[in-house]
Formats: sequence, C-alpha cells, structure tokens
Amino acid sequence: MPSADLPLEECLTYRPELPLPDGFDTFWADTLGEAPLDGIPGKPRYKRVDSGLAQVHTYDVSVPGYGGRPVRGWLHMPAGATEPLGCVVEFLGYGRGRGLPHEQLMWACAGYAHLIMDTRGQGWSAAGGVTADTDAGAAGAVPGFVTRGVESPETHYYRRVFTDAVRCVEAMREHPEVDPARIVVTGFSQGGGIALAVSGLVPGLAGVMPDVPFLCNIPRAARIAGMPPYTEIAAYLQLHRDRTESVFRTLAYFDGAHHATRATAPALFSIAMMDEICPPSTCFTAYHRYAGPKDVRVYEFNGHEGGAEHHRAEQLAWVRSLFAGLPSGQADRS
Repeated sequence: MPSADLPLEECLTYRPELPLPDGFDTFWADTLGEAPLDGIPGKPRYKRVDSGLAQVHTYDVSVPGYGGRPVRGWLHMPAGATEPLGCVVEFLGYGRGRGLPHEQLMWACAGYAHLIMDTRGQGWSAAGGVTADTDAGAAGAVPGFVTRGVESPETHYYRRVFTDAVRCVEAMREHPEVDPARIVVTGFSQGGGIALAVSGLVPGLAGVMPDVPFLCNIPRAARIAGMPPYTEIAAYLQLHRDRTESVFRTLAYFDGAHHATRATAPALFSIAMMDEICPPSTCFTAYHRYAGPKDVRVYEFNGHEGGAEHHRAEQLAWVRSLFAGLPSGQADRS
C-alpha cells in the first residue's frame, strides 16, 4: 500500500510543537498516589495453572490496579531457574486480551520472566480477556475506548489503564524470583503507547520497547489516520462539533509523546512507514521526544504489522545485550 503520511526523510526531521498540558506531572503524581477505593491496599496474587507445558511455568496473576480493582494477567517463568530473572512486562494491542496460557511463550523460552497484562474491558479481538472495566464513562462515547470518559482527564479510560500498567511493573519488582534492576516494558500498537506511558511514570526501568506505538501525537493522528482506533476521535468530534479543544486537552494527558519526555531508560522503537493505523509521523514524534538513550528500526514497506517476527529477533538480541551489561539489583528493592 502507498504511504499516506510523510516520507521517511521528513519523518526523520519531524519535530512538531506539542505543548505539555497544564499540571501534567501533578495529575499523574496524584493519580498514582491515590489510595484504593476500598481503602485497603491489596497484594498481587499468583496461582499456578496447568498449561500442559513442561519447560514453562505459568501463573494466573491478579494485581490491584486502578482504584485497587484487580487487573489480570499471565506470568510465564522458565522452569528450573535458580537465580533472579530479568523480566519483560508486556502490554497488548487494541482489542486483545491476555488469551490462553500457552499462547505467548517467546520471552520465557529465552530465559526471562514474562508478565502479560490483560487490558481492562478489552478482549474481543484475536484473544479473549477477563479484566472488567467497571467505569464505562458518560453516555455518548463512540464504540471503543479512545473517547470513553473523554470529558476530562480524571474520567478518561486510559487513566485507569496506565495506572494498571504501573502497578503491574511494581508487582514484578516485588516478585521474589525477579531481578528488579532488569525489567523491560514492551507492547505492540496500543501496548506500545502504554509502554511509553510507563517509561515516563516509572523510574529505574532497564529498557523500553515501543512497537509501532499508538497514542502518540494524538491531534495529528486523529486528523490523518484512515483506520480505527484514531477514527473514533474523528467520529466523536463529527457529532460534538464544539468539543474539539476540550477533547484534545484531555487526550494530551495520555499522549505517549509527552510521557516520552520524562523517560530515562534505553529504548528500542519500531516504526512502519506504510502504517495506516498508527501513522509513522506520529510514532516518530514520540521517538524524537524520547529523553533516554534510544534506537529505532524502520520498516519502510510494511503496514501496521511492522517488523513482525523479524522485529522479535531484533528485540531478543537487544534485551540480551541490555541485560548482559546490567548488575543485579536483587538486593535493593526500593
């Protein structure tokens, strides 16, 4: 398919003005500092499941997420590990749930702990999910999640999801079989956008791998993307013609390009130049603004599939090299 966005030469120099919303850091500090809704902080729970696999042990995970409400996931651990493990925390693409326990085994087979976070309210596309989103927001949102609660940052759907993601990373830092100094976050599309948010909200990560990330330079994406989910914004504003300014003000708090400016960990991005779902100029916006050490793999003739398994090989090599250069942090869990 031909590119509908800027050519690569222009993307490499594309650095648009993207003002940080007022109170951005305070909003997130307050959000992450809120007490659970029931007033009782819970603890992560891990229940071993029989997946039929001998070389990977899988646990059904429940982590207290936003408001203390449980967010589910799978934790895969290589069998027979005797030392604290490096860990990959993965966030999922739009519509996808955690699926079945035997589906995603690459990172555990490579010798790492691997937590797959279920995305609240999702799980209708490609793989099922089990985590409910109990706050559907005001009536009138376009079907999907991008405009759910878009009336304000406090009510927006991704406030809950980003908090869930932070809590999952914190849970892995406290897991007795995980080295807290060697935790990498990653995700494809929506998962890449969540990984970027975590990169700015959680200090001390070992690495970040945003793969064709969604939720970057949202105002531009809403105007040029030809396919969902960004088209949900356009559909909402097509009806609510007087809300453009307020909608983009809310969404700015969840824009990965803003969170990237707070990141410090090394990052490996992937961007596809024929991507109609997450236009490359929007992904490059986050890449250029990413404040930590960074590298990118560009797939010039690919769409939203990006580098697919070719890029998985790049990620495996990158994480192995990254972890090899890090001392163990097992003694310090602060």
